[in-house]
Amino acid sequence: MDRYAVFGNPIGQSKSPFIHTQFAEQCQQQLSYEAILAPVDAFADSWQTFVAQGGCGANVTAPFKQQAYQLADSVSERAKLAGAVNTFYFDESGKLHGDNTDGIGLVNDLQRLGINLNACRILLLGAGGASRGVVGPLLDAGVSQVVLANRTPEKAHSIAASFDSRVLACGFAQIPHQPYPLVINATSSGLSHQRPDIAGEHLQHTELAYDMSYAAQPTAFMSWSKQQGAKQQVDGLGMLVAQAAEAFYIWRGKKPDIAPVLTRLKQQLAI
Repeated sequence: MDRYAVFGNPIGQSKSPFIHTQFAEQCQQQLSYEAILAPVDAFADSWQTFVAQGGCGANVTAPFKQQAYQLADSVSERAKLAGAVNTFYFDESGKLHGDNTDGIGLVNDLQRLGINLNACRILLLGAGGASRGVVGPLLDAGVSQVVLANRTPEKAHSIAASFDSRVLACGFAQIPHQPYPLVINATSSGLSHQRPDIAGEHLQHTELAYDMSYAAQPTAFMSWSKQQGAKQQVDGLGMLVAQAAEAFYIWRGKKPDIAPVLTRLKQQLAI
């Protein structure tokens, strides 16, 4: 049986084994998928052990995405733009390829939600790895402008330098005053039940406030966005499932339907 896994540290909270098991059943694929806790200083060794034991491919989560990028024999264009790899697979010659499905996962989830990204202006909050991985796919989807705002503007400018003039970098206090139909929170503020420190006026014309993090209850950003007048608030659970579906397609050549898996995940979180 083909063997897959997700590597991370910590990893006990990962939903990936459940998601990929559901995908395999749905697509009638025979495979196993497990979560592997790799030592912080020995990711490469853990990966090589997994391969030696028959591993066919893997997902990679924090804090190993940059190490995975260095480990791959070649990487996709979207992985290059992200500077990180979250999906490993082998080609027919046995070479290890790295890809990044985070951005296309976000795009697919936004489209599932009915958002028309063509000519859309987006306010993207945060300049960490989460933002770096999604800017390119958003632009490829037809977005007209990404205003990338971060508490420290220098980090935002560092990411913007990899793209064209459609990406504008600034600090939270310098966000241009214009309508943003879509506002995406890619900061880590949700981990401490906080929200990005931006003015509420930026959400006055927002159709969708999207938080990349997720929890059983609405995140602090979602609750605050609703108070500021955003018409719809959604967490990142759909992005999680959609990026996994892209990885599954890379490995197995079949595109699973994320809707039933997303429904089951939401039911799990509500317990």
